[in-house]
Amino acid sequence: MPNRQKGAILMCASAFLFSAMQIPINMSGTSIPIMEQVFFRNIVTLFLSFILIKRSGGSLFGKKENQPLLFVRSLFGFLGLITQFYAVAHANQGDVSTLMKLSPFMITLWAAVFLKEKIKKIQIPALLIAFVGAAFVANPAFNSNLFPLFMAFLCAFFSSVSYTLLAYFKNKVDGMTIIMHFSTFCVLACIPFMIFDFAVPTLKELLMLILIGVFGGFGQIALTYAYRMAPAAEISIYNYSGIVFSIILGYIFLGEILNMTSVIGCSLVIIAALLTYIFSSRKSKTN
Repeated sequence: MPNRQKGAILMCASAFLFSAMQIPINMSGTSIPIMEQVFFRNIVTLFLSFILIKRSGGSLFGKKENQPLLFVRSLFGFLGLITQFYAVAHANQGDVSTLMKLSPFMITLWAAVFLKEKIKKIQIPALLIAFVGAAFVANPAFNSNLFPLFMAFLCAFFSSVSYTLLAYFKNKVDGMTIIMHFSTFCVLACIPFMIFDFAVPTLKELLMLILIGVFGGFGQIALTYAYRMAPAAEISIYNYSGIVFSIILGYIFLGEILNMTSVIGCSLVIIAALLTYIFSSRKSKTN
């Protein structure tokens, strides 16, 4: 199987796992502070990456010369999580979702400028189709307070820088090392906040927090390796598949209503992904 296809599958798997993560986040209620949720989101990943690296004999945190950019990747990834959690908790979900879906456009820009990736003819139209699909699903009114909307935009920005660096580290830093670095950074950054604002979870909430960590951990692994399989600008569009997964999982587990605009939006997202996949496959065979 070509690497581009592997990357598309991994990105879709990541989108599914992150969508599944939203279910226990929703079900854990509002009684668990954000930093505590982010801590559990990363502590499972930390232990998992530590075990896998030790078994393979790899490096836990990478070479000295890679530390500055690894730190930037971890910092921006952490800030992306914090702004995401804040925006989701303080603004209309449609507004937040639409603004955060600007990330693939930013990734395409960063990849062209800093990674010298060529923007293919199909990528911009496909991104626009997918974004319109996301807008149909989210049905934004943009009547939320300005600050949470700004946080959602910052989430898209931080995430785009973080994901572009994942592509940059291809053939430079092992994927599990990147994950270990990121999860360790997040866990250590959360501890000071948790000391002063820790909520003892109930048994149900503890189970939800563990599920957040499991889904988030495996989603992070799939995401990291997806960006090692194909160009960042090309692979990022498959992240829109999370919209489809979120609607299906929300309908099944949370009883959310499936309306016509959601169906139209999902269809547009699927069309955009198929256009990118078909064009990339044909281009790969031609080359």
